[in-house]
Amino acid sequence: MKVLLLSAEVEPFAKTGGLADVAASLPQALNDLGHEVAIMMPGYRRALYAGRPIRETGVRVRVPIGHRTLEGRILVSSLPGSDVPVYLIDYAPYFDRTGIYGAEGVDYPDNCERFVFFQRAALEGIRMLNFQPEIIHCNDWETGLVPAYLEEVYRPQPGSVFRQVSTVMTIHNLAYQGSFWHLDMPLTGFDWSLFTPDRLEAYGRLNFLKAGLVYADLISTVSPTYAREIQAPEGGRGLDGLLRARQADLYGIVNGIDVTVWNPAIDPHLTARYTVKTWPAGKAANKASLQRLAGLPERADVPLMAAISRLDPQKGWDLVVDAAGELLRRDLQIVILGTGEPRYEMALQQLAQEYPDNLRVYLEFSQPLAHQLEAAADLFLMPSLYEPCGLNQLYSLAYGTVPVVRATGGLADTVVDATDETLQNQTATGVSFTDPTAKALIRAVDRALALYADSDARSRLVSTGMHADWTWHRSAEQYARLYETARLRRAGSHLS
Repeated sequence: MKVLLLSAEVEPFAKTGGLADVAASLPQALNDLGHEVAIMMPGYRRALYAGRPIRETGVRVRVPIGHRTLEGRILVSSLPGSDVPVYLIDYAPYFDRTGIYGAEGVDYPDNCERFVFFQRAALEGIRMLNFQPEIIHCNDWETGLVPAYLEEVYRPQPGSVFRQVSTVMTIHNLAYQGSFWHLDMPLTGFDWSLFTPDRLEAYGRLNFLKAGLVYADLISTVSPTYAREIQAPEGGRGLDGLLRARQADLYGIVNGIDVTVWNPAIDPHLTARYTVKTWPAGKAANKASLQRLAGLPERADVPLMAAISRLDPQKGWDLVVDAAGELLRRDLQIVILGTGEPRYEMALQQLAQEYPDNLRVYLEFSQPLAHQLEAAADLFLMPSLYEPCGLNQLYSLAYGTVPVVRATGGLADTVVDATDETLQNQTATGVSFTDPTAKALIRAVDRALALYADSDARSRLVSTGMHADWTWHRSAEQYARLYETARLRRAGSHLS
């Protein structure tokens, strides 16, 4: 199949979160399966200076924004180590800025028209480039209008090249919807007749993501459990009714991990590399190195627990702060890496001063340190209140680090709780808990500490986790089947 993936972020061109990793890894995995894939993204300043070779395509696109017509150009690069093309839609007044969505924590006030331009320019570009996709894979709100434009504007045109193009809309995090005030509607070029609860309007506002969920042939999200959670009022963020109405078209596919980057056997950031056969010695060496780096007592016998996360309520940091005092009175070392809300940063710094032999906090973003922590830690803490997919628990499994997670979203789908039965049949990979409370978190950590002390149980957990297949190849095969379903759906719709 010929697939065009639209995304506001693609690693290494521009990244604020996991979407960028997905948008870089999935196309390469699909390409390896024999599909022809291209990517389109905005030509942000950081994308143009990301160090990748970029050349002109000679294609100029004219895009209506309200009563104006703006002209941009399309550049082309490629993913590192791949021939997958990355088309960059360049219009300096919108994208030659320091940030992607805003600066200094404040969204740009013209984000609506910026991403209207990107989406219309992508569709105009398809008509002019030598790449006519069968599938357009849209990702998150920044691409949500594309299925609506196809249905309302492009397909009705005589001789349209989009007549048989199918669309898949992927939700990476339903919390971000691209909701703008109603008076931005004219910027889209849509008629006001579409500003209704069954089309583009949600709670009196223009909602980009809702448009995608209404018009796309199929919808996916990044884990089966999250697909169920967002159909309930508690997780649906106001769109649960729409998602329930489209539940037959809603699929959950867990993200993969890039094993050329996250692999303890080849990881250049580690003191000692290791495999599933040599993990005890490898972990011991990395643990000692990290303890020296962190200024913690260098003890081989003490369990080391890591957390790498944005310091945000979604990630369960209220639970961690409430539980930390009791946890740190145990014979346990904890190392935390992340940045976020000042209240969490201050609380963690204070705890680190109170427990200098047990807690080290790095308030920064460091990819090398993240790799070192995964390799050094015995346990990994991830108590998210909700987690569409999550990647760190998958990295932990690959590195022989036992995840301690709250059973929500992708965490519930990827971590099998250690019970007598799952340990016996060797399916257990970690420890999970359900209640979003500090007490439940403490009980889960205590269970993990007991498993750590039982060398046989720990070996079973580590071995099962390291043998699990969470590669992008597995995920890409599922996406390919989803694309085929969407293509058949569109063909049937056209025939009818």
